[in-house]
Amino acid sequence: MMNCLQSWPEPVVRVQSLAASGVRAIPERYIRPPSHRPLTKNNFSPPQEANIPVIDFQNVFSDDQRLRDEALRNIHSACQEWGFFQVVNHGVSHELMKRTSEVWREFFKLPIEVKQEYANTPATYEGYGSRLGVEKGAILDWSDYFFLNYMPESLRNPNIWPATPASCRELVAEYGHEVCKLGGKLMKAFSINLGLEEDLLLKAFGGEENVGACFRVNYYPKCPQPDLTLGLSPHSDPGGLTILLPDENVAGLQVCRNGSWLTVKPVPNAFIINIGDQIQVLSNAIYQSVEHRVIVNSNKDRVSLAIFYNPKSDLLIEPSKQLVSDERPALYPPMTYDEYRLYVRTKGPCGKKQVESLKSPRPCSEC
Repeated sequence: MMNCLQSWPEPVVRVQSLAASGVRAIPERYIRPPSHRPLTKNNFSPPQEANIPVIDFQNVFSDDQRLRDEALRNIHSACQEWGFFQVVNHGVSHELMKRTSEVWREFFKLPIEVKQEYANTPATYEGYGSRLGVEKGAILDWSDYFFLNYMPESLRNPNIWPATPASCRELVAEYGHEVCKLGGKLMKAFSINLGLEEDLLLKAFGGEENVGACFRVNYYPKCPQPDLTLGLSPHSDPGGLTILLPDENVAGLQVCRNGSWLTVKPVPNAFIINIGDQIQVLSNAIYQSVEHRVIVNSNKDRVSLAIFYNPKSDLLIEPSKQLVSDERPALYPPMTYDEYRLYVRTKGPCGKKQVESLKSPRPCSEC
């Protein structure tokens, strides 16, 4: 199935190297059509800031029933109305968050020849990369990244985890462990809010030992023409849920809400959580993934860390039977996550076209 994805269709250019070369005009490959460019004061209007809901997560498991119910209600409301929220008091050490972010910033400062030792291919995406999708001639994003499989443990390849800086591998292991624990707790909260057994969604993903967690570090270099390009194209996340540690000093994430792009203002020491396509399928669209993108900055680079908490790749995912009725029939056919993400690996980020196409008997063929 992956045979068509063994190599990139064109030579890979590292965006960080482009930015460091002092170019004043970005190459044509990164320039978006006018209607797809970020709105700035130079063309339409400055982007609005979005104060997405902030949840005090420690209350979800409080002994105080009132606090617990209120926190669960707030999460349910955020999932239905936004598809995005931030969590504070989430149980992950702030020091660990800071150290892990810093070690990856150090990695991207390493000489290009060191980073090239970890260059990836589209067969797995693991390693150091600069593009998504294998369509020749596609418009590219202004970003580099590092992608790792973290769970299940059988898929880990520590040789791909950077050996430099010296603490990187240790921090990846510790940070991944703690954030995956948070992912399991979020899944329980979603299950309760949907009226399901507490562990139903987690079981549908394969259980704590078998979830398909992946780790992606995003590096967005300074860009001389940020109004012409994007750091990451509009997309909904294909997996279950995403736990993002943003760059507190440089805003970049934008969420599409009611047809407008809103820039998310990160809360210190918070994670940004968003619903992915697989939760949309399992909840039969009670919870829906939301299109988002990343803008870039002319003065500052930006680093963010995302853990994607996904189903075990060979499990069939379909709407939970308890959420299907004559009035609300199943909206999506059964499909494994492996089958689902092959589309993204072929096409690259594609708005919400993929998950919406599942409602139709015709596959989505354009991007």
